[in-house]
Amino acid sequence: MKRILFFLPYFLFVYEVYGQITLEHCLRKAQENYPLMQQYDLIQQAKEYNLDNASKGYLPQFALSAKASYQSEVTEFPVTIPGVNIKALPKEQYQVMLELRQNLWDGGEIRKAKTGMKAASEVDRERLAVDMYTLNERVDQLYFGTLLLGEQLNQNQLLQDDLERNLKQIAAYVTNGVANQSDLDAVQVNLLDARQRRIELTATRVAYLQMLSLMIGEELSPDVTLIKPLDTGGRLNEQQILRPELNWFAAQERRLQVQKEALVVRSLPHLGLFIQGAYGNPGLNMLKNESSPFYVAGVHLSWNFGSLYTLRNDKRLIETNRLQVQNNQEVFLFNTQLQVTQQNNAIASMRKQMQDDNEIIRLRTNIRQAAEVKVANGTLTVTEMLREITAENMARQTKALHEIQLLMNIRKLNYITNH
Repeated sequence: MKRILFFLPYFLFVYEVYGQITLEHCLRKAQENYPLMQQYDLIQQAKEYNLDNASKGYLPQFALSAKASYQSEVTEFPVTIPGVNIKALPKEQYQVMLELRQNLWDGGEIRKAKTGMKAASEVDRERLAVDMYTLNERVDQLYFGTLLLGEQLNQNQLLQDDLERNLKQIAAYVTNGVANQSDLDAVQVNLLDARQRRIELTATRVAYLQMLSLMIGEELSPDVTLIKPLDTGGRLNEQQILRPELNWFAAQERRLQVQKEALVVRSLPHLGLFIQGAYGNPGLNMLKNESSPFYVAGVHLSWNFGSLYTLRNDKRLIETNRLQVQNNQEVFLFNTQLQVTQQNNAIASMRKQMQDDNEIIRLRTNIRQAAEVKVANGTLTVTEMLREITAENMARQTKALHEIQLLMNIRKLNYITNH
């Protein structure tokens, strides 16, 4: 195993140097090149900012306040004391206050808030992983589409070779008086049709390669060779589904569990210290009619019982959301299993069809060769021989199509199950 891992970079280097590329390489480069990939870093940064902000809840909190007022009446003594002059409070009053509060115990609210932020960030990451995974299907379509066009081009070249060989033979027959010019024209028409078809196939393959190049962020030349994936057999038994959607569902359930635990924290008391420093008139001494500084320090306790009114419904709402997530997961697994069954049947059907492809080609080759002999003997027309050449070429194309379709179905099965 270590030797395989050691030589793997060398094999990838050989593929790139000699104009060859693999599906695995395209899938990896597409993941790296897709702009959505940048959101992983953005999600991580957002989580760190949120956690840092939440942690600041443990730091002392400062508040500055100021007020100025005019009162229609002020507190006065109802009696007068001889020899004592007590000034009345001014109706114009002002105060500037700086308050510091330090949280001592919040029932775990900040800790749960940070846990909830982590859970929410994990949901976002798993959702992004689902979106990134769907990119593989688009790469598969382009890759196998290009492979299929390459096989069609190969078969088209074989057809042109056969037609050119027959063109020379018919030309010789025309010279010897065995065939006429119309027979030669018929072969030339088929040859021109094949050449036109090659131009069409080449243009389509170039378009597919250009789209694949954009997906993977690498320039692919028209003469690049795409390596066929290995036939892994396509297991026909039940396969374990390892799709990223399952991790996304699990992350949603974990977030709901954190939200449920946070409901209890919400109803717990908060304990802290405070100190207030102020300057104003009047100060703490209400009998002293002058501006003066003062301070107040102490402990504060707050307990909000309002959340208890909705606690039961809040728990029920979270449980309802959890059941919805579970139901979505069951629906996903059900539909995915249907797709697995469909792909298994498609793979089995394709293998059965391929069992007769070689025999059909062998028989079609024999018929075509016999037709060429009959044309040479003058017992068969050139048009009938061309029909047999086309039939043989179609048989070869069908075999090539079946081979690519089988690999596509196996790959799709692996995509559906993430194997």
